[in-house]
Amino acid sequence: MPSPSVSTEPSTRSVQASQDRSAYIASLGFPLLVIIGGIIGFFGGQELATATSGWTNWLLGLIMFGMGLTLQPRDFVLVIKRPLPVLIGVVAQFVIMPLTALLVVWVLGLPSAIAAGVILVGCAPGGTASNVVSYLARGDLALSVAMTSVSTLLAPLLTPLLTLWLAGEYMPLDGASMALSIVQVVLVPVVAGLVFRFFLPSVIERILPALPWISVFAIAAVVAIVVSGNRDNLLEAGLLVLVAVVLHNTLGLTLGYGAGLVTGQPVRVRRTMAIEVGMQNSGLAAGLAAQHMEPMSALPGAIFSVWHNLSGAIFAALCRAADGRAARRSDRPSDGSGTIH
Repeated sequence: MPSPSVSTEPSTRSVQASQDRSAYIASLGFPLLVIIGGIIGFFGGQELATATSGWTNWLLGLIMFGMGLTLQPRDFVLVIKRPLPVLIGVVAQFVIMPLTALLVVWVLGLPSAIAAGVILVGCAPGGTASNVVSYLARGDLALSVAMTSVSTLLAPLLTPLLTLWLAGEYMPLDGASMALSIVQVVLVPVVAGLVFRFFLPSVIERILPALPWISVFAIAAVVAIVVSGNRDNLLEAGLLVLVAVVLHNTLGLTLGYGAGLVTGQPVRVRRTMAIEVGMQNSGLAAGLAAQHMEPMSALPGAIFSVWHNLSGAIFAALCRAADGRAARRSDRPSDGSGTIH
C-alpha cells in the first residue's frame, strides 16, 4: 500500500482520500468478518470442526502465500539502508510480547492451557494487518513492511524456541514439531509467493487488490474452525481470555511505542513500532495451538485476531487526531512576538 502523499494538488488529495477510505474499510471490515467467522464456528459446533478437520494449515499457508505475493526485493532494502529501527523493532517484537505475556499470565493467574496459548501469541511474529494500520496511523509504512517480513522469516526459529522456553512449564511441548509446522505454513508459502511475484509480476499486480480480502476470509475461517472445536471452552473461559488479550495487546502497543521513544526514534517510527509490536500473527498462533497444544490454548489466538484489529483502528484514529491538533496549532496566527492566538 502506498504511503500518504504530502502533495496539495486536488487530484493527489482525491487519490489519498480514496486510499484512506479503502484502508478504513479494510481495517474495520477485518474484525467484522473475523467476528462473523467466530459466530459461524460457535453455532456450527463440533459438526463444523469435524467437517473442516485438517483445513487450518492449508488456510494459514494461503495467508502467508498472499503475504509473499505482496513483497518485493525493495521491501528488504530498508534492512540495509536503515538497520537500526528495523533491529530495534524486531528485538522489541520478540522481547516485549513474550515477556508481557508472562506478566499477564502471572497477574491473572491463568489456567495452564490458556496461559500457554497467551504465551504462544506473544511469541508469534508480527501480523500482516499491521501494515494497513501503520498506513492509517501515518506511521513509517516501509519500516512496517520490513519489520513484518523480518519477524515472519525469523519465526520458524524464534517462535518455537521462545514458546518452548516460556510455556514449557505449563504443558509438554514438541519444539521441533512446532518449528516444522511453521516452516511448512509460513516460510515455504512466503518464499513461494516471492518467487511467483518475481517471475509473474504483471499477473500478480492484477490480483494484488484482492489479496487482503482473501487473507481475511482465510483468517475468519481459521477462527471459525478454532471456535467450533472450543464452544464449551469459550462459554467457560471466554471473558477471562478476552481480558488477557486486551491487557496483552495494550501493553504491546504502549511498550512498543516506548521502545521507539527511549531509542530516540521519530514519531512516525514510534507509531510503527507500537503497531508492529502490539499486533501479532494471532491466526498463526491459533493454528499452532490447535495443532500442538490443548484445545483451549487456541482461544487466545482466536480472540486476539478480532481484538487487535479493533485496537489498531482506534490507535490509528488517535494518531490522526493528534496530527490534526498539531496542524491546527501550527496554523494559528502569531502577533509577531511569538505568542500564538
